[in-house]
Amino acid sequence: MATTSPRDWDAATYGALPLPHVGWGRGVLDRLHPVDGETVLELGCGTGRDAAVLLSEHPGCRVIALDASPRMLTAAAETLAPYADRVRLREADLRDGFALEEPVDAAMSVATLHWLPDHPAVFASVARALRHGGRFVADAGGAGQLERVHRARRRVEGVADPADATHFAGIEETRTALVAAGFVDVDVRLRPDPLVLDAETLRPYLATVILGRSCADCPRRTGTRTSMPSRGRWTNR
Repeated sequence: MATTSPRDWDAATYGALPLPHVGWGRGVLDRLHPVDGETVLELGCGTGRDAAVLLSEHPGCRVIALDASPRMLTAAAETLAPYADRVRLREADLRDGFALEEPVDAAMSVATLHWLPDHPAVFASVARALRHGGRFVADAGGAGQLERVHRARRRVEGVADPADATHFAGIEETRTALVAAGFVDVDVRLRPDPLVLDAETLRPYLATVILGRSCADCPRRTGTRTSMPSRGRWTNR
């Protein structure tokens, strides 16, 4: 069980960073194939960017959006204000699973799963939340992501592993957890997706996205590369 409070992200800085999350979200929505009339659950809605795209393109859909960060939910409320009658925002710590009051037709997640250490618990919660035949599509960091960052932190902090709750899972581990949760037609892929940042963007990226509360003052560098792997589509039994 989680013993510390969930992270409250700097939503303003996060939303202003020129990161490839827009493309990841677009890919998730394309694979999800939302249908008007459906209710879609989003795990880790952040600033509401992807939910806004879904609701604008599918005026018959509704969204239940979960996030553990109050500041992210405040930003999401502003982003999703034009669709307020079709969206429900809820603060939820996803690390130990969650429960909904009503089933949903589909679920999606963009750049969230790798911040949750217990994937089996999360997948089981998603499976319980879905109606029979419901779909789950996610894009998240996979095995090998941030290894250079973690290697540097191990040297600087003098610990075997960084304290942050991140979990970059591999293909077989993810597939096994999804099948155990009750999903069928499981498709898990690991893809290279290098990200190159300039010096102006690197520091806020590290402090806001990667290191979070652990980084009070990050040094400037000229650039870095990291991979953003893993995507998939899964169907509930």
